[in-house]
Formats: sequence, structure tokens, C-alpha cells
Amino acid sequence: MALSANDAFAATGGAKRRRRYGRGRRGALSEINVTPLVDVMLVLLIIFMVSAPLLTAGVPVELPKTEAGAMQDVPDPITISIRPDGALYVGDQPVPFSSLSPRLTAMATDRTRPIYVRADGKASYEVVARVMASLSTSGFTSINLITDTGGPSSGGDDTDEAGG
Repeated sequence: MALSANDAFAATGGAKRRRRYGRGRRGALSEINVTPLVDVMLVLLIIFMVSAPLLTAGVPVELPKTEAGAMQDVPDPITISIRPDGALYVGDQPVPFSSLSPRLTAMATDRTRPIYVRADGKASYEVVARVMASLSTSGFTSINLITDTGGPSSGGDDTDEAGG
């Protein structure tokens, strides 16, 4: 059987071409490189872990330490902060005592909405008592005094406090 020049070229050259294209060309990547994705997610996780405690309260106060347990998270509470000098803040906005009750009644249409009172440990007891009495007479029923955990135990034998 006689082959023409075109047939011989087509028989051998085509096979080489097919082999070269099949072996030399890389296939499309079907996998996602997850390393950069994991890096970005870890950075975002760290940012949220650091910034989350800063979002809870805008006014820096040093809370007194008690042995009370942690509270359940309540959605959308009103936070009142009392600084050591007696300054009052609703959220992070300063408020004079005379306009505390009208401001809270304007903010909370529902009187059962929880109110958190965050008083500094060095704040006057008189100021804290006046604020809580004002809240109570305004009709609020869920008033919570926020403290820090890890204080002294009430069952211990603290002789320093007893005067001995």
C-alpha cells in the first residue's frame, strides 16, 4: 500500500501533536487555595475578639467586684454609667440628673426594658441610690446593678471589714 506525503505526515505528525498537547498543556485548576482565605478569616476573628468588649460600654468605670455570677445577655438594654465624680451617662452621652428620667421615658416605650446601672466603685452611694430611686419612680421594673465578678466571698472571715 502506498502512502502519499500528506498521509504519512498526517499519520505521524498528528500523533506527535496530540501527544504534545495532551502532555504539555496543564489542566485547569479545580481547587481553591484556602490558605489566604484562612489567613483573612483569622485576622477578622482577632479583630472582632478585641473590639467586642469595647462595644459593650462607652464610659470607662471601675466596677466593684462581687461574687455574683454572670448575667445572661439581654438584647438592647439601656445602660446608665455613673463616674466617680457623679457624672451620669446614658449609653455614652452625658446627661444631667434632672433630665435623666425624661430622657429614659422617651427612649423606652416599654417599661419592662432592662436598665443596667454601671456605677464606679468610687462613686458616691448617694448618687447611685438617687439614680436607682429615679428609675423606680419613673416606672421601670427591670433595674440591674452591674458589678465585676471575682470579689471577696461573703462566707469568709474578713477581719479587716469587721474592724478587728
